[in-house]
Amino acid sequence: MLRKALLTFAFLGAANTGFAQEKCRQALALALDVSGSVDSREYRMQLNGLTAALSHPDVVDVLFSMPDAPVTIAVFEWSSPTDQTILLPWTAITDRTTLTTITDRLAKTQRTPSDQSTGLGAAMLFGVQLLKRQSACWKLTLDISGDGKSNTGLHPKDISDAAFGDVTINALVIGADPIDHGDSRQAEISELSAYFEAYVIHGTGRFVEVALGFEDYERAMVRKLMRELEGMALSQLDVNH
Repeated sequence: MLRKALLTFAFLGAANTGFAQEKCRQALALALDVSGSVDSREYRMQLNGLTAALSHPDVVDVLFSMPDAPVTIAVFEWSSPTDQTILLPWTAITDRTTLTTITDRLAKTQRTPSDQSTGLGAAMLFGVQLLKRQSACWKLTLDISGDGKSNTGLHPKDISDAAFGDVTINALVIGADPIDHGDSRQAEISELSAYFEAYVIHGTGRFVEVALGFEDYERAMVRKLMRELEGMALSQLDVNH
């Protein structure tokens, strides 16, 4: 599995030679939880939710708000400390055709076999290393989705701040299925949100967004993307004027 991750990074470096020289206002790495608590239905809802969020009219508007300095995105899924799989290598969203190609690719993605434990710390470090390959971008952001706490490998609280560099880490906490958890759902969401607040998010402007379940993932992702992308676009507009 470690070899798979190393080969993935080698591929990314080769596929994007010279890309870092272009203007890039934000590099955004989206990390999707595919640990054992995520069943096949939830896996599909998570990917479909991300695809729909990237196609949402408000998100599209802000993605193309600065055509001379596009947003670049990469998407990977994670579970155990040795299971991180790139679904989309770094891609600059320069036009609607590129965006459609991205969403079509994600919509067709199928789950690959992996260890089903929850290695959240390793996923964070994987995303940070991925982002450091886009150091020419004005802002580096890791979006990490999760529906549970780390239960294997390096614990997020044991990662030093120095490891993150200039990367901002935001989180999308996914609440439990209401059918299975009933009245305890809100308490579980609050506890998990507090965990991500304390141990996962990092950097300037960091925040936690909440989805009330996988059925709410699209809405939460739209809110999250708007908060990240619109804030960056507005800050650069202020600088330029």
